[in-house]
Amino acid sequence: MAAADNRIAVSTWSLHRLLGTTYPHDVSTDAVSDGEDTYGEGDESLLGLLSVLANHGYHRLEIVSFHLRSRDPVYLAELRNQLDTAKVTLQTLLIDAGDMADPVNGPRDTRWIAGWLDVAHQLGAENARIIAGNQPYSPEALARSVAGFRELVAVNAGSSLRLVTENWFDLLSTPAAVHELLDRLEGQVGLLADFGNWKGADKYAGLASIFPRAELCHAKADFTAGALDEADYGQCVGIAEDAGYRGPYTLIFDADHPSEWHSLAEERDFILSRIG
Repeated sequence: MAAADNRIAVSTWSLHRLLGTTYPHDVSTDAVSDGEDTYGEGDESLLGLLSVLANHGYHRLEIVSFHLRSRDPVYLAELRNQLDTAKVTLQTLLIDAGDMADPVNGPRDTRWIAGWLDVAHQLGAENARIIAGNQPYSPEALARSVAGFRELVAVNAGSSLRLVTENWFDLLSTPAAVHELLDRLEGQVGLLADFGNWKGADKYAGLASIFPRAELCHAKADFTAGALDEADYGQCVGIAEDAGYRGPYTLIFDADHPSEWHSLAEERDFILSRIG
């Protein structure tokens, strides 16, 4: 159980059908939008999810920002209390919008992301994942992203909250771009490496290149006809472990499968069988 507690986490994205409602972002305002039944009505609220999560044996959680129905301090305090009561650690707040590399709106989006860092502080999150940028790679786009991150690092100065980014979207679509960004930020921003964001023949070589720098991992498995692709998943976990990764694996599930909890348990048990 100790190994599972320390090395296994779950993202609310993996339970989006259970939650149903999302609160889509409008980066032109700090207000949280009215909820939408994006994935149906759902059977559970975020507040209620925490005890359910613990009952399934999971004690580390990542919350996607669009699952928060409010940024009101009273609501955030209630959510933090529920985390404490359920003995669930908020590993990461996934800030799921904003494009700091945008040539027009980058400064606005950076300010918007900074507001979510305050939410992460109030919730007691260990990390905040920030999207590096949605723009195609160019030296200019990367420079804008670096400038945005430096601004956020300054805003976050003195905090225990760790800022991380992910090998996601166009700007960080190659290992070279990931390394360049992290090198220029000189360790002030960490890496969350995702198994599923890169595709194609170069996927495994790309993951092997970046995993020595990873502090967190999104462990997304492919399911075909309801079956976990053990060959792919095993290779991804092996790459991470061989690179010396010893952080938590956050289970990511997004497939047409009858049971989210069953599939998460498959992922968890497979990983634990491979990491000892």
